[in-house]
Amino acid sequence: MVKGGLSALKLIYIVIDGMGDLPIKELDNLTPLEYAPTPNMDSLAENGKTGLMYTVQKGFAPESDVAVISLLGYDPFKFSPGRGIIEVVGAGLNVEDGDLALRCNFATLGQGKEILDRRVGRTLTTQEAQDLSEEANKQVKLRSSEASFHFKNTLGHRAVLLIKNQDHSLSSKISNSDPAYKIVKGLGVAQTNIEMKLKKCKPLEETKAAKTSADLVNEFIEKTHEIWENHPININRTKEGKLKANVVLTRDAGHLLPNFFNINKRYNVNFAALADMHAEKGIAQLTGMSATLLPVPSGDLEHDCEIRVNILLETLPKYDCVYIHLKGPDEPAHDGDCHEKTKIISAIDKYFVGPLLNEIFVDKHVICITSDHATPCSLKVHSDTPVPVLISGGKVKGSKKEQKFSERFCKNGSLGVINSGYHLLPILIKYLKK
Repeated sequence: MVKGGLSALKLIYIVIDGMGDLPIKELDNLTPLEYAPTPNMDSLAENGKTGLMYTVQKGFAPESDVAVISLLGYDPFKFSPGRGIIEVVGAGLNVEDGDLALRCNFATLGQGKEILDRRVGRTLTTQEAQDLSEEANKQVKLRSSEASFHFKNTLGHRAVLLIKNQDHSLSSKISNSDPAYKIVKGLGVAQTNIEMKLKKCKPLEETKAAKTSADLVNEFIEKTHEIWENHPININRTKEGKLKANVVLTRDAGHLLPNFFNINKRYNVNFAALADMHAEKGIAQLTGMSATLLPVPSGDLEHDCEIRVNILLETLPKYDCVYIHLKGPDEPAHDGDCHEKTKIISAIDKYFVGPLLNEIFVDKHVICITSDHATPCSLKVHSDTPVPVLISGGKVKGSKKEQKFSERFCKNGSLGVINSGYHLLPILIKYLKK
């Protein structure tokens, strides 16, 4: 790439998944972001504006899909269709209004409905998940109603389920079988202090569609458990001392495609999205963006960041705005590993932000870096903790007082506190068009 090859002012919108946190004793009472060496993000903060932001609203611990919808300028309470629809679209399945779409996890079920691990210890390979998915699609027949389904694994322990009923529409007004999340005001919310038991899916309204939908989901969970419990993959995993992938957890049902306004027409820009996960890809497609799923992370942070920088630089000349979502710090935060989270944040700064800044003229770009939600290592789940946000480059004028990109410094930043993430994109567009 030739530095400065871009002439028009462009927006680079970087969202780092689960980066926000709380002070941690092991890190000298600093957050992972504050503890990590991040000279490149610090430089952007020093020369730009910073603040804190509730990505949905105070008191609401959002799932990533809800937060991303908000960060792209949509009020999630008005526009969110449920994560199931979004991920099914992102996974490439053909979904229509009246179909039932759910986000799923492969998990490990023990005795008495006890869930031993919601993510199979994060050791399930994509190939193992694909083989188990194919077995379910071949063997399971749903009998509680005249319905067909497609179960598709996506990445690791993640999957989606799409159910179609031949006679009538299905309903998303059903509860989660995954105990870690519940539905609040139509949105998925992470739970703390949960009882790790597989839940029955229940109708949330007294309609035939809701009852039929709940029955179909419960039937699918029961029948796949019977097939997977003694499947050769799980027998081999047990011999190797690994957890079985013997049950599916379902959550965030959706049955209506969202009525998103077209983001390009609303802001008179040409927007592209680069996503690590199918949920972000699905949102981008549904909002009218050009959507690209990034290569599966290899575990080599330097290599993975280099690929992402190159893809971003290849994409920039074709679009006014590029949104890139980096999964990185969220997984170790869910595992409570503050040192690994710190290491990943530092690597993103060194191997992604640094090389990116070396290839562009900052005054030709508006650069925003933030997070979709906080995932405090002490909680191991998403929280409503406000996340840091910086805006730099272009015509943005900094005060030189905002010298560190961290929760503590951003608390007193010139952007103040942004009460909902859907206010952020209009601010970025304003700076883009100055």
